[in-house]
Amino acid sequence: MDVILLEDVKTLGKKGQIVKINDGYARNYVLPKKLGIEATAKNLNDLKLAKKREEKEAAEELAAAKELAAKINECTVTVSMKTGEGGRTFGTVSTKEVAEEAKKQLGLEIDKKKMKLDVPIKSLGNYIIQVKLHKDVTAELTVKVVEK
Repeated sequence: MDVILLEDVKTLGKKGQIVKINDGYARNYVLPKKLGIEATAKNLNDLKLAKKREEKEAAEELAAAKELAAKINECTVTVSMKTGEGGRTFGTVSTKEVAEEAKKQLGLEIDKKKMKLDVPIKSLGNYIIQVKLHKDVTAELTVKVVEK
């Protein structure tokens, strides 16, 4: 019997795959547990339409991420910190502070978990932070740390 998998099944395959399995296994395990559905003409057509919709949504998501990346690459966020002698800051600038300042200054919602700091920011100056917006799109946000 041919079955379209609705979920990933370790021994059979991934979601959306069409697999050939024994009739008894399909009727007694896969179908009752809603792990898959029988591969009829209607179900195959529904699968094809669902894949097209997913591809379209993925393309729109990628385009939106590229647009946001272009906007982020042009922008600079200024963060002010207290400093002591020699221009050393008290503490470090975290991605949380950068995300808050980006929201205040630029109106951009950037998730702090998507920002990547290679080294902690402990002194004044300009820094570039990598922002992973999509699996294929990474933007560079310029952060300027100034004295308060």
